[in-house]
Amino acid sequence: MQAVDWHSVLMPDTSILEIVARGSIMYLSLFLLLRFVLRRETGALGITDILLIVLLADAAQNGMAGDYHSVTDGLVLVATLVGWSMLLDWLSYRYPFFRKLIRPPRVMLVRNGRIIRGALDQEKISEDELMGEIRGHGVEDIREVKRAYIESDGMISVITMDERRNETPPRDALL
Repeated sequence: MQAVDWHSVLMPDTSILEIVARGSIMYLSLFLLLRFVLRRETGALGITDILLIVLLADAAQNGMAGDYHSVTDGLVLVATLVGWSMLLDWLSYRYPFFRKLIRPPRVMLVRNGRIIRGALDQEKISEDELMGEIRGHGVEDIREVKRAYIESDGMISVITMDERRNETPPRDALL
């Protein structure tokens, strides 16, 4: 049985500043790619989204990590990524400018019972997907919808012509 080489396990073998710089560059680059290039999904993560995230993580690993081996190097990298995530969340909460930059604006998909086709095209949402989300809010006919939006989180909000119907919780609240 071999003894553990605690020095190589715990002592960084890459500059801490280099790890922070690499992690920052990769985090912000991936954030910009995901925010401005990829489309916003309706509702939840699909299998292609999960696969993309796994592959992005694998592809970005070498760029972030370089050639480190110690636990400390890994912890510094993880702390850098978590730090950026927390900072961007805080900035978007605190400052409207960053909120607009970090979170996509809501987009109106239906106005007064009429589907806005250009908005569906822009968001890459099929009419079937939209109708499924609207039915999930308890509305069968598109003509009953006063307004429908895709929100910054990808959820569809629906405001009906009948004000009493607006008190119906969305299907997520019923689960």
